Amino acid sequence: MNNLISRRGLFAAGAAAFSWRTLRAQERANAAFPRLKIVDIEEHRIQVPWADFQHYEMMHFYGPSRRVIYVVRTNSELIGLGESEDPQDKDVLAKYIGTSPFDWVADETSKALGTAMYDLMGKAAGVPVYKLIGPKYRSFVPCAAWHVSTHPKRMAAAVKHVASLGYTWMKYHLSPFENVMDQMEAMQAVAPKGFKIHHDFTMAGSNDHVFELLQKIERFPIAGAFEDPLPERDIKGYAELRAKCRLPILYHHSPLGAGFETQHRAADGYILGNSSIGAVLRHAGLFAMLETPFSWQNGGGTITRAMTLHMQAACKTAYLHFNNDTESWSADVVKERLEPVNGLIKVSETPGLGVTLDRAELERLKKLQLAPQPKWIIRTRFANGSMMYNLGDTRTPIFMVRPDTRRLATLSYDAPVTTDYWDPDGTPAFRTMMDRLEKEGMVLERA
Repeated sequence: MNNLISRRGLFAAGAAAFSWRTLRAQERANAAFPRLKIVDIEEHRIQVPWADFQHYEMMHFYGPSRRVIYVVRTNSELIGLGESEDPQDKDVLAKYIGTSPFDWVADETSKALGTAMYDLMGKAAGVPVYKLIGPKYRSFVPCAAWHVSTHPKRMAAAVKHVASLGYTWMKYHLSPFENVMDQMEAMQAVAPKGFKIHHDFTMAGSNDHVFELLQKIERFPIAGAFEDPLPERDIKGYAELRAKCRLPILYHHSPLGAGFETQHRAADGYILGNSSIGAVLRHAGLFAMLETPFSWQNGGGTITRAMTLHMQAACKTAYLHFNNDTESWSADVVKERLEPVNGLIKVSETPGLGVTLDRAELERLKKLQLAPQPKWIIRTRFANGSMMYNLGDTRTPIFMVRPDTRRLATLSYDAPVTTDYWDPDGTPAFRTMMDRLEKEGMVLERA
């Protein structure tokens, strides 16, 4: 089978498919708002408490959450909304001042500000954002919930909760501090029929034989898909693993931007993580030509979720479930709540993104000061009674899923272990162990 694609064919499937739409939208916008320009960009740094159902775990992985909300003001009454996890550089913000929102079609400078530009373009033209991108391929877009690896009982409670919210998929990153089979058994016992788990292996890092491990997980009806089960550069290995596995293999951290990988049939689907709007649109043309499914994954609140819905509605093969973690926060800065019914969220037909700024809530969240999570101890017991202790530090959350990053030990996702979180309790035992961990990195004690 010849999967080679000409540049002309890719262009036809991608950029040209939406250019005429944006030109028509700009004509309508110019008639309603002549010489529309960006005059100011408000930057609001907020903190939002984690949702109750995962507050304990999220605080231990990440500490208090932080986001940045952008309110883009124009020389009209129109405002555009965007958000990011970290502040944008001031020189980046300056590039937008004095320009038209329509100067930023397929923006590759800033995902947050690009979102605000599309919000403004849609409002000015009186059309929902998806109509600026292309024909609508779907009116409802699949969305998954997100969680972190934790004790099996807590995993089961998370499944029950997100299922009650209307989700049919839950993604989580495996961790060698928990036994994945114990987690699967606990989740399987409470999951509604049809509910699926999306396993993210964070590009391996364990000492497991990957194919054997995936085979064991596949036996559970709740198992749904495997993301990044191999090191990112092992493109041939991905192709071989895909040929062997019953469940879909999803490639997120594709080292060559998914172009070379698609030619080698390395995965069943692709995840574009926190990519710019322009990069997603370019990839959408490639994936459309190959009839390859993909999703656009972005951490963020309802503003980000709204943009993701419009993008996936207008990109032909963007029918994989996406994650953006909106369900993880207890509040938001817009009035609308884009929640799923049976795993699907309806795409708004309102001009722009379809969300409305809640200025009072924005000001409240700006003033909120959440207490930090102090360093803690990851306390792990093996079936033979041996104990392992590691330092928990929210400044390096990757350690919770890839403990090999500290170059102390390479562990297994299927080891017979149970783990709990030992928080500072003022006892001499805690202080003694913390001192040892600061010096030794990891402590192993025989039973």
